[in-house]
This record gives sequence, structure tokens and C-alpha cells, in this order.
Amino acid sequence: MRFFLLLAITAILMQGCNNKKATAPADPDLYYTCSMDPQVRENKPGKCPICKMELTPARKSNNQHADEIELSAQQMQLGNIHTDTIRSASIGDQVLLNATLNFDQQKINAISSRVAGRIDKLFFKSIGEYVSKGARLFDLYSEELNNAKQEYLLALEKKKELGNSLIDFSQLVQGAENKLLLWGMSQAQINELARNKNAGSLTPFYSNAAGYITSLDIKEGDYIAEGGNVLRLADLSNLWAEAQVYSSQLSAIDMNGQALIRFPDVPGIEFKGRIEFVSPEISVDTRINLIRVSVPNGGGRLKPGMPAYVVIKSQPNNTLALPVDAVIRDGRGTSVWIQTGNKRFKNIMVETGREDKDRVEIKSGLNPGDIVVVSGAYLLNSEYIFKQGANPMEGMKM
Repeated sequence: MRFFLLLAITAILMQGCNNKKATAPADPDLYYTCSMDPQVRENKPGKCPICKMELTPARKSNNQHADEIELSAQQMQLGNIHTDTIRSASIGDQVLLNATLNFDQQKINAISSRVAGRIDKLFFKSIGEYVSKGARLFDLYSEELNNAKQEYLLALEKKKELGNSLIDFSQLVQGAENKLLLWGMSQAQINELARNKNAGSLTPFYSNAAGYITSLDIKEGDYIAEGGNVLRLADLSNLWAEAQVYSSQLSAIDMNGQALIRFPDVPGIEFKGRIEFVSPEISVDTRINLIRVSVPNGGGRLKPGMPAYVVIKSQPNNTLALPVDAVIRDGRGTSVWIQTGNKRFKNIMVETGREDKDRVEIKSGLNPGDIVVVSGAYLLNSEYIFKQGANPMEGMKM
């Protein structure tokens, strides 16, 4: 009897221990994740819903720095991760600006009709065609011009018949001739009209400039008003390299200094010049100013729209600087990785300034003495995205 009582008490104690074990609370510091898909986090063991691998336990206390990443010694070596302490350096003995070649607006000529009429014949019909000086552009039918030619011939005839006995026909001839000149006829055309006495119904007009047609505003058969534009010609013997300058860079640029212009599409060609124009207005939206450098184009190899680089000498300035490879640039902004502990790193936003060869100015975001990743920054960034499943720059603000 005593044996059965002892056995019953033992069974009751064992059942109580089992219930206590079953109701033991789960460790709140423990979670389960996948080594291949670290964005997966579960509160119990199982398989990864993505790759079906067994989940491995991890502790939240080891991940209290969610915006940081910790690497092993092997990862540091394989990723070629190297750091350096940011310090002051001389930046800014020259400024590199992106530019675009444009037409020299001082060498654009508008060919217009000085008298109203109908364009009967147009000799150049395509944009981009080259027009030489003196080339025949169009034939115009104009009642007013035809009447003026008849008046000129009549004044010549009366002068020949009557001389200047009663009326000074010389003044009438001169007045009729001036009208023809004002309406666009050349002196050679007027002399030919006086010689052959044939006014004709059509009057040819010739180009007073040379260049490429950039716009064609009329077609054959169209009527044109007095002063109406027929076409525009651009002389490409000289172009403008127009560069954009941020307002923060203006104080560092020597506006009287020498500029060197290079062309990535035409290697081997470069010109030296000076800044000829600085826009008096800064764009409110972009905070960008415009400067202009004149570029000779005697060989005609350069074309409007081509990209160019304008290198301008500037005053050197001591400032915080980093190697260019240490800075990560994307659509969200500019950032660097700094070391916060032993093999632990954090991504922070920075504001960059001028660049000089292989170094870039850091205007804000870092302090002297910060330890910055100068080699392997992009690999470190990729490792963070792989482990955390998110870009370290998301949600960050300067």
C-alpha cells in the first residue's frame, strides 16, 4: 500500500514538471531567420518561406544597432575593406564643369522679306543645308515691288527724254532707286534693271550671309508679310560652351582666369579661352548659374549639342576631403560609411562640394577624426542591402 502511494505521488510531481515546462514563456530575445534571406524573421523554428531552408536562431540583442552592419575578419579581407581618418586637404586648384556646345547667338542671321508678296520659288528647302553668301534664296511676286520697279524705269525714261529743264528727274530717279534698295533689291539688280528695261513679275532675293539653315519658316506658294521671316542661318565657325555652375561654386571660381575646354566625343581637341559671360540670374529651383566660353570651330568638327568639359582654375582651399571612391552616389543622395566599432560600420549622408582629381570635398556630415571606409564602400553597401533587405539611405535626411 505504501509503495502504491509513493508511486502516485511521483507521477503527480512529474506531471507538474511537464506542465511547467510546457507553459514556460518563450525567450523574447530569440528569433529565427534565414542565412540566405535575412529579411525573413519568425518567432519559432521552421523553414524559410522563400528558399525552404531551415531557419537558424538569432538574438535581437546582437542586432540592436539596426542601421549598422558588422563584418567578420574574413569578410573584411575578401571585400578589401580599408578605412582612413578624414582630415583637411587642399581642394580646388581647378573646377571641372559639365557644358554643352550651343550656337553663337551673335552669328545667327535672320533672312526676312522687306516687302509683302508670294514666295513663288524657294531654292533651299531643308533644315541643315549650307547657304553661301550671295546664294539665291527665293523668288518673290510682289505687286508693290513691281510697281516700284515700273516707277524707277519711268523716271529713267523721263530723265532721258526731258533732262532736268523743268523737273529735277535726277531726284525722282534717286528716290525710286532708294525705295528698291529699302525693299531688298541689290545695287547690282537695280543696275541690271536700268540696263535691260525688263521689270519682270518675279524678283529674286539673295543671301547676305553664309551659314547653316536652323529654321525654315515659309514654303513655296505661301504669302509673306512685310518683315516676315523666311529662314535663319547660323555660322558655325564659332560656338559657345555653356556650363552650369552651382551658386556655392561661384565664389571659388576665378572669373578672370583661363578656361580649358575638352570634348569627350572628339578626343585630342582642346581649346584655351576665357569666361566671356556670366548670367546675372541664378535659377530659383536648381540654384544653378550659367557661364559661357567662346570656342573656335574653324575645322567644323564641333557641332551644337555636343557635350564638353570646362576646366577653370580656382583658388585652393583647405577643407575636409575624401577619396572619390569613398563616396556613394545614387538617386537618394550622397553617403559614406564610417566605422563605429570593431568591424562595425554605419552609413551616413554627406554633402559634397568641389572635386579635384581623385578627391572630393565634404562640406557637411563628417567631423575631423571620423574613420571612413575609403575602399570597398560599394561592396559594404551591397552587403548591408543583402542582409537587411533595404537600402541604408532610405529615410535618411541631411
